[in-house]
Amino acid sequence: MKLTRYEKNPIIAPNPDHAWECRVTTNPGAWYDASRREVTLLYRAAGDDAEHVIHLARAISRDGYSFKRFEQPAFSPSKDGFDAGCVEDPRIVKIGEYFFITYAARFFPPGEYWRNDKARFKAPTCPPDFPRVLRQNSTSTGLLLTRDFQTYIRAGRLTDPTIDDRDVILFPEKVGGKYVMLHRPMAWTGPEYGTEFPAIWIATGDDFLRMGPSRLLARAKYDWERKIGGNTPPLKTKHGWLTLYHAVGDDKRYRLGAMLLDLEDPATVLHRTPDWIIQPEEEYELDGPYEGCIFPCGKIVIDGTLFVYYGAADRYVALATCPLQELISHLLSCPA
Repeated sequence: MKLTRYEKNPIIAPNPDHAWECRVTTNPGAWYDASRREVTLLYRAAGDDAEHVIHLARAISRDGYSFKRFEQPAFSPSKDGFDAGCVEDPRIVKIGEYFFITYAARFFPPGEYWRNDKARFKAPTCPPDFPRVLRQNSTSTGLLLTRDFQTYIRAGRLTDPTIDDRDVILFPEKVGGKYVMLHRPMAWTGPEYGTEFPAIWIATGDDFLRMGPSRLLARAKYDWERKIGGNTPPLKTKHGWLTLYHAVGDDKRYRLGAMLLDLEDPATVLHRTPDWIIQPEEEYELDGPYEGCIFPCGKIVIDGTLFVYYGAADRYVALATCPLQELISHLLSCPA
């Protein structure tokens, strides 16, 4: 079972008229308002500046294919906070009247990470007594709250500030009276963690800013997988929570798989695709700052069709689809 690419991909590309998004437009989160039949994307956007400051940009659509974009970023790095360098890779869920958006962030801009020459921007050197997150410019994950995708509340950091932790995804409702969160701590590898490579972990709690202890949810299992991480917020179906994940293989290419998690105990993987459902093959997935990267942060369902919006090569936004029931039926035939 494979996803089908939209024939007019990419659907969003860098805009030379906007300095803040003239190089990168990628890794979109997505939301579908069924009452208005309107799709909202929040995507990573960056320009040609050497520091590579990263913003979130907004785009809207009535059909899920053609998008209206805006003149200014929707959300930008803070002046001097933990997210002063970049805000990227948003995942969107709605709880009550508010959208809860997780996003990856750094204290300092990452610079043009695809360059290896000496001219590349580097974060300032910090004294040895500074916290490691500053010294290493590690990634943390923050939480945004909004009602309208126009004004935002910076709720704070979701992850442990002493480690690099991203790919944070919230469940759209409590399970067993608890909030649920997936995440991917980079340093949690080795015998004491039960995984050779960075993996997907799950935590529950009474407050998103203070979640309980984490448990290992899924690790590399198949030959196309090494480092893995969650991608899209879980979709509740009668068969389980449907989520997509990425795996980086020995060839450094990103491929996508899918899982069904137990409705009552999402720490239990019920079904998992043994083979990838999409891998980088097209020119727009292979030519960019990160060649061979396919990275969705959002999926929606319109009239029974699953729309998967993904970043391509860290430059574009692209779309792949499939009948939702086809993917679920395929998963039900797969082992955990």
